[in-house]
Amino acid sequence: MKKIKLLALMICCSIVSNNLQAQEYWDKIKAKKSTLEIEKGFINLNTKFFELKLLKSSQTVAALSPIADKSFDFTPGDRLSIRDKDGLYQLGDINLRIKAADGTWKSYSTAAKRAAVTALNVSGNVLAAANLSNTLPEEIPLIIKRFYEEKEGSLIMRFEITNKSNSAQEIGALGVPMIFNNILEGKTLDETHLQNVFFDPYIGKDAGYLEVKRLSGHGPALLLLPEANMPFEAYRPLLDDETPRSIVFEGFHEWMPLSKAYANQEWKTAEQWNSPTSLVLQPGEAKNFSLKFVLVDEIKNIQSTLIQNERPIAIGIPGYVLPQDVDGQLFLKYKKAVKSFKIEPEGALVVAQKSKDKNGYFQYAVHGKKWGRARLTLVYDDGLEQTINYKVIKSETNAVSDFGHFLTTAQWFDQKNDPFHRNPSVISYDYETKKQLSQDSRVWIAGLSDEGGAGGWLGAIMKQLIDPNKEEIEKLQHFVDETLWGGIQYNTADTLKYGVKKSVFYYEPTLMPEGTYSKDVNYKTWAAWDKKGSDDPGRSYNYPHVAAAHWTMYRLARYHEGLVSNHTWDWYLKNAYNTSIAMTTLAPYYAQFGQMEGTIFLLILKDLKTEGYTEMANNLEAKMKARADHWRTLNYPFGSEMPWDSTGQEEVYMWSDYFGYADKAKITLDAILAYMPTMPHWAYNGNARRYWDFLYGGKLSRVERQIHHYGSTLNAIPVLEQFRKTPDDFHLLKVGYGGLLGGISNITEDGFGPAAFHSYPETLRIDYLSGDYGSGFFGYAVNTATFITNEKELGWLAFGGNLKEKGDVVEVEITTAAKSKIFIAPKKMWLTLDAGTFKKVSYNTKTGTVKITLDSKTDYTPNAYLRINKDENLPYEKIRGAYKIPLKSKAIQINL
Repeated sequence: MKKIKLLALMICCSIVSNNLQAQEYWDKIKAKKSTLEIEKGFINLNTKFFELKLLKSSQTVAALSPIADKSFDFTPGDRLSIRDKDGLYQLGDINLRIKAADGTWKSYSTAAKRAAVTALNVSGNVLAAANLSNTLPEEIPLIIKRFYEEKEGSLIMRFEITNKSNSAQEIGALGVPMIFNNILEGKTLDETHLQNVFFDPYIGKDAGYLEVKRLSGHGPALLLLPEANMPFEAYRPLLDDETPRSIVFEGFHEWMPLSKAYANQEWKTAEQWNSPTSLVLQPGEAKNFSLKFVLVDEIKNIQSTLIQNERPIAIGIPGYVLPQDVDGQLFLKYKKAVKSFKIEPEGALVVAQKSKDKNGYFQYAVHGKKWGRARLTLVYDDGLEQTINYKVIKSETNAVSDFGHFLTTAQWFDQKNDPFHRNPSVISYDYETKKQLSQDSRVWIAGLSDEGGAGGWLGAIMKQLIDPNKEEIEKLQHFVDETLWGGIQYNTADTLKYGVKKSVFYYEPTLMPEGTYSKDVNYKTWAAWDKKGSDDPGRSYNYPHVAAAHWTMYRLARYHEGLVSNHTWDWYLKNAYNTSIAMTTLAPYYAQFGQMEGTIFLLILKDLKTEGYTEMANNLEAKMKARADHWRTLNYPFGSEMPWDSTGQEEVYMWSDYFGYADKAKITLDAILAYMPTMPHWAYNGNARRYWDFLYGGKLSRVERQIHHYGSTLNAIPVLEQFRKTPDDFHLLKVGYGGLLGGISNITEDGFGPAAFHSYPETLRIDYLSGDYGSGFFGYAVNTATFITNEKELGWLAFGGNLKEKGDVVEVEITTAAKSKIFIAPKKMWLTLDAGTFKKVSYNTKTGTVKITLDSKTDYTPNAYLRINKDENLPYEKIRGAYKIPLKSKAIQINL
């Protein structure tokens, strides 16, 4: 098992000043004077559910373990002897900004200059307490005391803040650092999944919470809840903590109930998730701020744990990314009714209460009216305030159509005599400057390969799978013949045939005419590969993009008429097959890992079998089984070229499931659910964790939690696949569909697909490069579907359609862009179309009868090809396992 090395030069060059390797940063931290006074010992405390270890000197948390598993520590206690210095945050610290007499904000932190705190006498449910004045500057006009308390077995961390001055004091920022063990440096994958955690915020004011989950996805998990005066208003990255951020450490954040001082200064150009607030304390006035630590036995039980702790529950259908043609629903459960609500911007949403059902949920109809971000603020009768952040998008059909148009116009590169032979192609794009990106120091971005460079053309081709456009396909055929085949992909009859280059753009000024390379680009970096490096076919991650392109063109040629004319369907399918095989022979090292978009190889295999290409199918299956057999020998079989990753899991699950390796499929799915939450916030709902790819494919290059990077849709593939196997697990549908729609949430109003959305509160916008978005759109294209389910508490629901109940009949109008897949959960019925589109489907809950309505024929789609996973006897010819249904000039209805 390879070790996770913090020395990764490519990352260090990007985020560590003066080109120091990150290990040197650790060495510098170690060399600093220790100030936490660990040698003075510890205070060991217990509640019913927690074992708590405090440092005697600072009374900050040295370890926090569940009683059920005392060997596990939620905090980075294993690095306490290194991180025991000034300026390094510990759980139990607090940060503030107070308005000075001159009107400026002055910052204070208990972590800045350590000194022993003054212990206070405790009694009753108070476990430990201290006055923190010694570790704060003398001039601070406040007295801050910290208490650790037990409440019904859970743990309370409470800060009491008193204004000791003779004048009113405005607190413009208050933050409690969330210091949990997400430092993966130096560990194996086995160790990280046993010892480390990730955490996800629901930034929802009084209803907000923080999930802290083990990488394995196994319980117990930790839930932090507002206890008193602790609304989750903002989530600030602690960039001043010197723990080196990299691919093995995302960084720490703090929970902020007050954020006005930052919103007015550092964050003033960004629209915040919540309205920023401050607090004025009068002379002598005291106020408490507290958080509650709660254990959850399983991740999927977070919602039920919130209910047990009398916290508001919100369930959005189909989530919080809301297409404008979708009848959204919102279910709320709380001990008090909603007194009022507010929508910002005004008119962005239309919200209307429908009913309160027998299970205690208030049901609302929600419709998106104005494209863009929208905030719904709910105020309950007891004054509790909850915010739900939505993203309103165009209908999926229109969003996808705009995306395809943007790619094949604004991003269509056809510069004559391009020295790197990239014309014609869909090239990377800078949305800020509104220019194509033909040069970049990360050569792959301008070189049509790797995720960050292939994203444009991959997205353009995958768009055709679900919304074929003849004019766009004509352009893409030229791309295949003139740029992909023989350019990005080797096509000569030698050992490199079907290999895929790392980049077709490279930096080698001695080989190129003077003036080829811009003087405004810094090519003196590791990422400026020379020609030899760019021509290298040894990076397996480039192969799925090309295989997906060939496969999509095969599907268009095979199941439609007149859309593809440059090659026959079998040429494309054989190229898809040979590209898949070439990955295992020309890029064997990285091919041992799960690939992003690796699902494509399974799709190719299934079509080889459908076409009767037995020898090729057997060969491909054997190659993939060898990889899956290797994964079966590993405890956590989803590494990648990165030490920890969230992209290999997709393919590992799909092949493990295909070959019947149920244990590995479950381990993989559990890990996905650990870093892919469901919560009432469009940015985090279904957002698979990814925090370093802005370095490789973004314009604003930094380590930062990415909002709906390609991991969201790719990880949604196994999650929704598993839901179809276990349709009673509603948690899977919420997570998977959140990732699926999250994948198209960042497409701009005019159709630009960005790498991801920036989560830092100073930014909160899309990245301006197209980057690796195409990988995400692949996940959407192959996985988009309509799901119809009868949830035991909420009733009949549709994800990807508008549902109406008419007596015993449930009817759903399909709203996805593809309109080609439907899953009816109570029947476990999976309906898919290789060509043609569903208009609507109805299900008689009494008789079990299903009726489907197919849209009329088009110039290029005279026939529908329907596949059903149930035994049916329809009066149509069956071809390659699908019913060939002649379409008519009007919609037709078929009874199943």
